[in-house]
Amino acid sequence: MELPANLFKKAIRGKGALGVWSMSGSPLVAEALGCAGYDFVVLDMEHAPNDVPRLLPLLQAVAGTSAAPLVRLPWNDMVVVKQVLDIGANSIMFPYIQNAEEARRAVAATRYPPEGVRGVAGMSRATRFGGLGGYFSKAADELCVVLQLETVEAVANLAEIAAVPGVDSIFIGPSDLSASMGLIGQVDHPSVQKALANAAVACAAAGKPAGVLASGAARALDYFGYGFNWVASGSDLGLMMGAARAEVKAIGRG
Repeated sequence: MELPANLFKKAIRGKGALGVWSMSGSPLVAEALGCAGYDFVVLDMEHAPNDVPRLLPLLQAVAGTSAAPLVRLPWNDMVVVKQVLDIGANSIMFPYIQNAEEARRAVAATRYPPEGVRGVAGMSRATRFGGLGGYFSKAADELCVVLQLETVEAVANLAEIAAVPGVDSIFIGPSDLSASMGLIGQVDHPSVQKALANAAVACAAAGKPAGVLASGAARALDYFGYGFNWVASGSDLGLMMGAARAEVKAIGRG
């Protein structure tokens, strides 16, 4: 049995990879999103009611679709990283990375010794329960480490963060970046949009695919125009509530 290729890592090396955020914690919804035509589905552990046991059925649900899963971790925590990797996630996003030292710590959590500190477990879903020969020596080749930059300080350190060996992609968090700029809740403010565009250019200069979250289709197209390689456009809850509120309004109850 061969180690499967990382489809998310492959998709973001080009231009225009489109995804969606999964916030509901529902495997059925995650599976439905994976069947909708997106390139990837972000399974969120930071701002959604997902822990490691809840994450496993989400990964299993998306695995049966054409979309690739990307797991956003709750924190830069080597214990959680170990558990998430062992249950089969191969693309993970670390939130709130501020500098190169934090980036190095994130990468180390995904690598086995001597390159890192990931614990070794032979009978895991990641190894296909012991069926993947050579997993320990090849695992890093098919992992994708995404670092989320979401403050003015972090974006200022983008070049040195991106230069850390093992970093595969940079994600810019628009909402937290706007808050860091003193413009909380104003992602569409020209200054925030300029900062996002500049970050995309900086990622390109560093040779790292750039990702971002968009509020909807129009803004997603803007972000692709800025040079972002991959964009998550909206979320399951956002799409559902938008449609639900429109339905209520159309029937005259809103």
